[in-house]
Amino acid sequence: IHQGNELGIDSRTITWRRCVDMNDRQLRNVVDGLGSRADGVAREDGFDITVASEVMAAFCLASDIMDLKARLGRIVVGYNFEGQPVTAEQLKANGAMAALLKDALKPNLVQTLEGTPAFVHGGPFANIAHGCNSVIATRMAMHFADYVVTEGGFGADLGAEKFLDIKCRMANLKPDAVIIVATVRALKYNGGVPKDQLNNENLEALEAGIPNLLKHVENITQVYKLPAVVAINEFPTDTQAEVELVRTKCQELGVNVALSQVWAKGGEGGIELAKEVVRLCDQPNEFQFCYEDDLTLVEKIEAIATKIYGADGV
Repeated sequence: IHQGNELGIDSRTITWRRCVDMNDRQLRNVVDGLGSRADGVAREDGFDITVASEVMAAFCLASDIMDLKARLGRIVVGYNFEGQPVTAEQLKANGAMAALLKDALKPNLVQTLEGTPAFVHGGPFANIAHGCNSVIATRMAMHFADYVVTEGGFGADLGAEKFLDIKCRMANLKPDAVIIVATVRALKYNGGVPKDQLNNENLEALEAGIPNLLKHVENITQVYKLPAVVAINEFPTDTQAEVELVRTKCQELGVNVALSQVWAKGGEGGIELAKEVVRLCDQPNEFQFCYEDDLTLVEKIEAIATKIYGADGV
């Protein structure tokens, strides 16, 4: 804009925000460009944290550097005075953006406390983007390992839906099994137990909260047609009766429950879960998406709302 604004960008409609890798709420909404003529154009602006940037979403879906450049180029940064979108490619910025990210595009190999290799690479928010690590890291892991475990951000509704419908579709991935992580404490909280009473056994509240878990299970097994296991992240305060109630309800849907104490015992605490995952991976499945890609935007929203979230309609 300062250099002549040949694209006719309306500074009041700029949607692109600045980015900083630090959580500072004071910077969410600011006024910048103050000072002399050489200091830019005064306007309302704001900062996002790194994982909230659209660059992170494009970065994690890119299959290579050229795909990344193309995805970055399609980012809408604002609108001109005629109301038409202005993209990063029109600003001739996507080439420089991709060049800055060329080394970041290489997955980061790290090591767990038990010596297991792991990739930590990318992570856009699931509530505003797709909530998955990079396609490149997942493909690389599949090339080197017999079994690859990856995470979908947030719950098994939002996170799993976006992982399966967006990432798997774009990257041509077909999962072999799904792990749905739950805690007895959270289910009791869903059933109405105050936080300061979650350590106490409460089968009535647990049964009232379990439908939330069962809906997630049904999403995976009935909508996506994938085998699943429920991993109970076990707390010392969980009682045998509470665990057995969750196990019984899940088994009624044909899904097994495995206790996980990885937080306390490392890999040894996940042996039961690992065995069930291997068993599920050896079974054939008929994975399908929640919606077909050729549907309209409204039809896709309706499919997600009704099939995944249980809405009557949109």
